[in-house]
Amino acid sequence: MLAGKLKEYFENKNWEVKIYTHNNLNINVSLLENDFFILKSKKLFFLYAAYYIEANNIPVIPNPNLSYMQKNRIESHFLIKRAGLNAPEIFMGTPETMKKSLQARDFPLILKPIMSSGSHGILKINNVEDINFDQNQILYLEKYIIGEHYLVYFIGNEICTLIKPPLSNEHVDMEKISTPDDIKKAIVKWRKYLNGDALFGHLDMVKEKGTNKLYIVDPGSFPAFSKWKYESSYISKIGELILNKFEKLKVKI
Repeated sequence: MLAGKLKEYFENKNWEVKIYTHNNLNINVSLLENDFFILKSKKLFFLYAAYYIEANNIPVIPNPNLSYMQKNRIESHFLIKRAGLNAPEIFMGTPETMKKSLQARDFPLILKPIMSSGSHGILKINNVEDINFDQNQILYLEKYIIGEHYLVYFIGNEICTLIKPPLSNEHVDMEKISTPDDIKKAIVKWRKYLNGDALFGHLDMVKEKGTNKLYIVDPGSFPAFSKWKYESSYISKIGELILNKFEKLKVKI
């Protein structure tokens, strides 16, 4: 597991490391005894802890606000657009509203939970008959982009691009390819817009068939990197980036 490998890395650097889980995390002053925190999980309980810690002037890496914006589909949609990148058209409303307003040309669509959780809860919607959900539910739908899908990791300036089966998670078999120039430019633009807070992460992308237009369909602040396919140790690279960021944040505080 990534958390265990990072723990070993920091312990080898003479840091004392404690991993918090749902079973031992208590949001109180005991957290403030630590020098800094690494926010691996984007579950809301851990995000709330990160906000509490940061409010008490202890560094949290990655930035909790950025982590939240990449977890919340609505926030991430507009974050992508503000970064100058392409995001699929979105539709939101109750099932009844969607049935009345959507046109045949709008399909296919992807239903996604507003709070992202990997690929869980994602469903392809081919027509209005597929919109058969609790009428009190607010649906978040994205235009389904037909084309080649990619999982693109980045750690610092290193980029690893893999061809990804549509609607799959990070852990399926994928083919590594040389990173195309348009994907490189998208990663550079993303990291530049986030102004030093995107030390590492991933972007799920789709290159639209027919137009070759590149869309960002899902960002992530701290993936598992389970398909990172370079021989160099990604653990040490992530660890170095975190420690360098900690030193900079420590000076500011």
